[in-house]
Amino acid sequence: MPDPNCTICGGTGWRIVERAGLSGATRCDCQSHDRPQTLLADAKIPPNYRNATLENFNVPQDNPVARTGLGTVLMQVRAFVREYPSAERPGLLLVGDPGTGKTHLAVAALKALIERGHEGLFFDYQNLLDRIRSSYDAASGGTNKEVYGAALDTELLLLDDLGAHRVTDWVEDTVTAIITHRCNHKKPLIATTNLPIPQITGPAAEYSGSGGIATYRKLLQEMIGSRAHSRLFEMCRIVPMLGGQDYRMRHGR
Repeated sequence: MPDPNCTICGGTGWRIVERAGLSGATRCDCQSHDRPQTLLADAKIPPNYRNATLENFNVPQDNPVARTGLGTVLMQVRAFVREYPSAERPGLLLVGDPGTGKTHLAVAALKALIERGHEGLFFDYQNLLDRIRSSYDAASGGTNKEVYGAALDTELLLLDDLGAHRVTDWVEDTVTAIITHRCNHKKPLIATTNLPIPQITGPAAEYSGSGGIATYRKLLQEMIGSRAHSRLFEMCRIVPMLGGQDYRMRHGR
């Protein structure tokens, strides 16, 4: 697949050459077989997830509920990759408790699309915001200053652990700006979150206080703001991790 941002061929995959006074078309170098490897290296996927694929996602066989639920989730993620880019909902949001495999699936989807020649970037949500904030410091390096632009403009952005940052007006405004820009320009977003979305997951009680009064976890909408939350519903397929159990605890025993 050609590079849609190639300045030589303009994303067509072909460039004009002159031979013996005649003009002709030849395949552009942006279609090199090395391109997926270069894109994968540039995606900044953490070492812990570099081997994650859709094929090695573990669907438990000893729990019928988890097997059915996570099997359905895997099929939905495969459909997202197969149908990419979808004009109607170009993004994917995986919602579920910690350790249920959200990041594995998100990275696996990103890698599958990179193998097809698409450009993408992985960002941990909290680290992204910290780096954007530090870029306002006049002494900060150029790399941090470029992070915000990359989050806006990369073809495919993966935001892991969306909402895992203390909410402030600055955080809400920054997240809204990134998500709104990507939504308006139809730039896909893959995201994961541990935070409940009542319309999808129902409310989540962390524990019951004295007298049996439930204390509910913060909602995604509360942590990123109503505008960004609404945009996510507009641009993403929202996939709950049905029947998921904590993978890390399961394999740590």
